[in-house]
Amino acid sequence: MTEKIMNRFGLLVFVINGPGVLHQLTGVLARHHADILSVDIIDERAARSENDKNGQGLLGTRIYFEIDLPGDAQALAQEIEALPVVESAQVVQTMQKIYGKRIIIMGGGAQVGQVALGAIAEADRHNIRGEHISIDTIPLVGEQSLAAAVRAVTRLARVRALVLAGSLMGGDIEQAVREVREQGLLVISLNMAGSVPEASDLVVTDPVQAGVMAVMAVAETAKFNIARLKRRTF
Repeated sequence: MTEKIMNRFGLLVFVINGPGVLHQLTGVLARHHADILSVDIIDERAARSENDKNGQGLLGTRIYFEIDLPGDAQALAQEIEALPVVESAQVVQTMQKIYGKRIIIMGGGAQVGQVALGAIAEADRHNIRGEHISIDTIPLVGEQSLAAAVRAVTRLARVRALVLAGSLMGGDIEQAVREVREQGLLVISLNMAGSVPEASDLVVTDPVQAGVMAVMAVAETAKFNIARLKRRTF
């Protein structure tokens, strides 16, 4: 039996808000044998529609799908656009193709900035050679805020590595680090006080170098492999 060749697409759909909208959209996707990889409900805004009786605009929402599809993406978009609840449907490039792998840096503002300095400089070097690596930062303080943010990273799309940049992290943050590592996320920690360094994959003293090593660890154009290191603290 010949295996179907699947192509990956992004699909941006503008819908009029109402019950059952996602059910209608996914019904069309199922008929086209599309495999849904991710769904994002982006925002609400006014939409013009033939269903609008007062001319003021109905409330609409943009929904973004990433799908694997064995057939014609334009044919799928046309069938979705024909639905009464849909204002428009557009085939777009995937976020993976545009933004690629993501590295999240969180912790104290000064340390986050220094890690980002190294990560952005190194990502630029690899992106020039065809990679797509993006860097996200969030300065945070407080054990519960940081622990919640660490756990939430695995709910973000395309994240390959987390860098924890601070002076003191432990307690529930350490437990959160162990949880996300079990889910396959690479965690790099600055060499700081607290128990988080003991729970991380790699511990780096210099924040700029931590950013560089995070990018090298996820880049396909680099030969750096954390699993081959003989020690985990630098």
